[in-house]
Order: sequence, then structure tokens, then C-alpha cells
Amino acid sequence: MVAFEDVARTVLDENRYVVLGTADGAGKPWVSPVFYTMSGYRELIWMSSPQALHSRNLAERPDVSLVVFDSQVQPGAGMAVYMCGVAAEVTGEAVAAVAAAYGAAALPKGGRRVTVDEVTGDGIYRMYRATVREHWILDKDSRPDGRATVML
Repeated sequence: MVAFEDVARTVLDENRYVVLGTADGAGKPWVSPVFYTMSGYRELIWMSSPQALHSRNLAERPDVSLVVFDSQVQPGAGMAVYMCGVAAEVTGEAVAAVAAAYGAAALPKGGRRVTVDEVTGDGIYRMYRATVREHWILDKDSRPDGRATVML
């Protein structure tokens, strides 16, 4: 039997898009897929325009929900990792390290290096980071919606 934690790590390691759930100040929800990389299993980082709706929502309300899954598998065969946490724009001295980690993750997938100039000052993008408070996967032996908490 495969441990739930191993399933969650595999899903997070083998996929690169997270569906990011945000809400504006009034609570109106919005979801967006974003290319991400991990820093451990409790931190996801991505690059976005600060003008994107999800980025504007984060400026008002930092709480997020997130889900990572493989959309290429047949219905019923896939696994997903569900998460909740808080997210914000990365600022200050941390920007360079986060941009380098993000760029390194993108390179094997056809991406390119991210320069600090692109994500600061007059650059059109910013780096964002979600700190995950909780992870879950669905326990297929528990119906109808048996979420199993995983400790990563």
C-alpha cells in the first residue's frame, strides 16, 4: 500500500501547474492556473503580472486554496493534492533567490531564466509565494469525499 504522503509528493513533483483559488475583498472567488515550482513541500512560487486578477485579489486577501493534478489521466485514475495557505508578492532581498529558483524549474520544461529586472521596478511581472498550511488527498477507499490529511 502506498502512503498518502508518497502520493502527494509524486503529484507535486510530477506536475507544474497549480490551480490557484483567490477571492477579492468582497469574497468573490476566482481561479487561475499558474506555472509553479516548489521550495520544499510547504511553499509554491510563481511569476505573474501584478495586474492579473488573482494577483490583485492577493493584495486584498492573502488566503488561497490550491490544487495540483494531472489532467491527462482518465477520469477516476488521477490523484490530486489539495492545499490551503496564504500567499503574497515576494519583496525585498528574497526576490533574487525566488526568481532564480523559479527560472531553474522552468528551464527543463522549455522555460528561460528569470531576471530580477523582470520582476522588480518597471518589470511587468512579480514573484509570488504561497505558504501551505495544510495538504490533503482524496482517500479512494472513503466515500463520498474522504479527504486524508497528509503531513509534508
